[in-house]
Amino acid sequence: MKTIKSFFILTLLFTLGYGTYFYFHDTDGPLALLDPSGGSITRKTPITLTLNDETSMLAQVTIVLIQDGKTVEILNKDYPENTPIAREEIDLSKQFLKDGLLTLQITSRDRSIYHFGDGNTATTSFQLIRDTRPPLIEVLSTAHNLTVGGAGIVAYSIGEVVENSGVQIGDYFFPGHQQLSGDYLCLFTFPYNADPEEIPQVVAMDEAGNQGVGGFYYRLKQPKFKVDKIPISDRFLKRKMPQFQDFFPQAETPLEVFLNVNRILRPKNRAWLSDVAAMTSDSFEWSQSFLRQPGAATRATFGDRRHYFHNDKEIDQQTHLGIDLASIARAKVPATNSGTVVYTDIMGIYGQCIIIDHGLGLQTLYAHLSSMAVEVGDVVERGQIIGRTGATGLAGGDHLHYGIIVGGVPVNPIEWWDKNWVRNNITSKLQLSSEQ
Repeated sequence: MKTIKSFFILTLLFTLGYGTYFYFHDTDGPLALLDPSGGSITRKTPITLTLNDETSMLAQVTIVLIQDGKTVEILNKDYPENTPIAREEIDLSKQFLKDGLLTLQITSRDRSIYHFGDGNTATTSFQLIRDTRPPLIEVLSTAHNLTVGGAGIVAYSIGEVVENSGVQIGDYFFPGHQQLSGDYLCLFTFPYNADPEEIPQVVAMDEAGNQGVGGFYYRLKQPKFKVDKIPISDRFLKRKMPQFQDFFPQAETPLEVFLNVNRILRPKNRAWLSDVAAMTSDSFEWSQSFLRQPGAATRATFGDRRHYFHNDKEIDQQTHLGIDLASIARAKVPATNSGTVVYTDIMGIYGQCIIIDHGLGLQTLYAHLSSMAVEVGDVVERGQIIGRTGATGLAGGDHLHYGIIVGGVPVNPIEWWDKNWVRNNITSKLQLSSEQ
C-alpha cells in the first residue's frame, strides 16, 4: 500500500512538473525582422517582413502604419497550423504618405498554450524615413571643351548627403570626389569608344535610391585617329608568345596564342585598370604640368586603329590606347608628375608596369619596363626615375608604353603634356569647388 502511494505521489509530481514545463517552456512571441529595418525608402523600395516561431508555430500578424498621428492597418492575417516561418511583402506605394518619418508596428501571435491557450504576443516597431525627392545638383563649372578620347573636369554641389555621385556617359561612370568645401569635383573622359551622341550628365544617388540628374554645357570634338598596318611575323610569334601560352593552354599554335592575347587578355587587362582606379586620393597630388620622356621619339599614338596582318592576311583589329616612346635600350623612365605608386608588377600585355596615382582618378601607366625602382606606397616626385624601358609583355622591341588613365579608362596623353590645355580645362576649374 505504501509502495502504491509513493508511486502515485511521484507520478503526480512528474505530471505537475512536466505540465509546468510544457506550459512555461515558450513564453516569447514570434521574432519579427524587417528589411530594410531603418533608414530611407522611396515609393518603390521593397519591404519584407519575416516572422519566425519554430517552437510554437505562427498564428496571426497585424501590421499598422503610423505617420503624423494617423494610424492605418495595412495587414491582418491568420496563418494555418504548422507555419513556422512566414514572409510578407509590404507595399506602401498605395498609401497616401508624406516624405518624412513613419513607423511600422508589427504585432504577431503564436500558438503556444501560454496565457491559457491564447499564445504569446510580440509587438515590434520599426522607424523608416520616406524620401521620394531626387538630390538637387547644381553644376558650378561652365565651359567644358571635350574631345573623344580626351578628358574634362566638372565642379558641382549637391543639396543633400548622397551615397555616390559623378559623371555618367552611356555605360561609363566616373565617380566624383567631395572636397573640403562640401562641393564635388569629377574628372572624367568622353571615352574613345563611346557613341558621340551620348550626353554626359552629372548624376547623384541618395540613401533611399533616388537619382538626381544635372546637365552641363559642353562642346565635343571628334578627332581623326591614325590607321596602322602591323605585320605579325612568325619570328615575333615564336619569340613573344611562349610567355602567354599558360594563359591559353588550348591554343595549338603561336598565332592562336596571339589572337587570344589580343581578343581576350587585352580586354581583361584594360578592365583591370578600373580596379586600380579605385586606389585614388580625393584631391590632386600635383601642381606642375606633366613631363614627356626626354629624348624619346614617338612610335605610336593614342587611338591608332591597328590592323594586324600575318602572311599578308588581316587577322585582327585593335585600338592602341597610349603613346609608345623609344630612344635607347633600357632608357631611364621618369615619373611624369608627383603622386603615389599604386602598382608595380607584371600585368599581361603590359609586362612589368608601374601605375602612379595623381588624385581624382587620374593615373599614369608605364609599361614594358625592364626594371622598376619604386614600390607600392612610395610617394614620387615629378622627374624622379622610377624604372627603365624594356620589351616585357606584348612588346616587339624596347620602348615605353605611356598611358594616362582617368577613372580606369585610357585617355590621350597629348592633352596632359600641354600646360595651356591643363590650365584652361583642368586647374582653372579647381577653385570653383571652394568659392561658394
